[in-house]
Amino acid sequence: MTSKKTGYLLGAIAGAGVMAAAVAGAGVRLPAAHADQAHLIKASTAPIFAPPPGAPMSFADIFDRVSPAVVSINVTSRVDTSALRIPGLPFDLVPRGQAPDSNGGADGDDESAPPQGGRTEKGQPRLPTQQSAGSGFFISSDGYIITNNHVVENAETIKVVLKDERELDAVVVGRDEGTDLAVIKVKGANFPFVNFENSAKPRVGDWVIAVGNPFGLGGTATAGIISAYGRDIGETFVDYIQIDAPINRGNSGGPTFDIYGRVIGVNTAIFSPSGGSVGIGFAIPADVADQVTKQLISGGKIQRGYIGATIQNFTAEMAEAQGMADQRGAIVADLVPGGPSQRAGLAPGDVVTSINGQSVKTSSELTREVAKARPGDALRLDVIRDGHHRTVEVRSGTRPSEKELAANDNSPNAQRPGGSGSQQQKQPPVLGLGLAPLDDATRRQLSLPADVRGAVVTSVDQTSDAGQKGLRRGDVIVRAGDRLVATAADLASAVDVAKKANRTSVLVGVYRAGRTSFLPLKVTG
Repeated sequence: MTSKKTGYLLGAIAGAGVMAAAVAGAGVRLPAAHADQAHLIKASTAPIFAPPPGAPMSFADIFDRVSPAVVSINVTSRVDTSALRIPGLPFDLVPRGQAPDSNGGADGDDESAPPQGGRTEKGQPRLPTQQSAGSGFFISSDGYIITNNHVVENAETIKVVLKDERELDAVVVGRDEGTDLAVIKVKGANFPFVNFENSAKPRVGDWVIAVGNPFGLGGTATAGIISAYGRDIGETFVDYIQIDAPINRGNSGGPTFDIYGRVIGVNTAIFSPSGGSVGIGFAIPADVADQVTKQLISGGKIQRGYIGATIQNFTAEMAEAQGMADQRGAIVADLVPGGPSQRAGLAPGDVVTSINGQSVKTSSELTREVAKARPGDALRLDVIRDGHHRTVEVRSGTRPSEKELAANDNSPNAQRPGGSGSQQQKQPPVLGLGLAPLDDATRRQLSLPADVRGAVVTSVDQTSDAGQKGLRRGDVIVRAGDRLVATAADLASAVDVAKKANRTSVLVGVYRAGRTSFLPLKVTG
């Protein structure tokens, strides 16, 4: 299953950027084969100092105890400067001498150094190298290190710098794009390490300390508080911890500690209009990081459940348009042909309200619950279809990789429909939209699959709600309210039903660039 979301950990939120930020991470408890208890950095059961009411006297003792486990990570990778775009990002990264880092800037001190290219042994152009930096931390005495996936993705070489300034080569053990976590390993033994803390959970307002490698300045500590839990910043599998301890470029992959020196999160992203810290950072919770990294160490990859459906949040405006009052959930926009959901009888327009008895209020919640399933597990979805409640049982498949999902989403950009023939039959506009039947000529012109049915948009009144919400020529209206749409008359009929029910909007399904999305359009007049 895929959901409508911002891509990667770099994305615009309300005009500002949520950006992956290289940081230092926390540790996991590994099996006895990987953990030398003599070198475990143990978390105290009580503070090692007596802080005055409301604040600790100092973070020095915490830093002294945990900082030996935190490392700087320097990465060399190859970059195609003709296509510096990460799938899912709403903007292009601009080449700057040094490699763009997780915040869209450049790690390292010398931003003017040109990428180094050349040619391969076969005479083909060699992609230029780029240098970037991040943070990480040991989770075992025998060299396992946690960091962010975006820190080591596409790495050719990885150098790990310890607190004592030793530099070690590292290799990737496993990566998970879904949570932006990765495990790397260095050779050696007796490394100091830390553990994830899954049982003790600081409260909002409690102190935290982040340790990492901001701007290449290794061994840096910053302090702040837990600002909030359960932040959804558009990433599918993580409810982030929000902290105000400053996080900057180079901090990605580092740990967040509580005042007892326990790792409670992996710093990963920031919210910033400028690329620098403005006091809003996000960390992957320890329990999520613990589970994912253990799987990476044991098998090198993560398997998640999959039902083959594209979903959206079912918003308050959508609920009003459908006469569902305050109903929340996830609306099914599209189905993968032959996928688990289609085989089970799920349909576009279904509103999923729970899965296996677990209430669902957003598309992210549904995706996370599906992801927990193993291939072959039965998933019971409670849905609302045409105003009636029903249950659909879907047998989970295996979620494809993020790259495979992105590739499946790509399709030729729609061209504008022409201005002659049956596709321009005269019909009065509806909701500010001029519509024409989708005939064979228009289908070929727009490169539409044979199974797409609907009415093609031939004109848009930019002052209408449809125009304000981004509809454009070449879009295909496939559904309105509880009915399929083939002509302007079908949409007009759905509008009449909404007006008679005293609704202020009608829910419309719009097909564009290979995907269907639902949009509530205001009913006027």
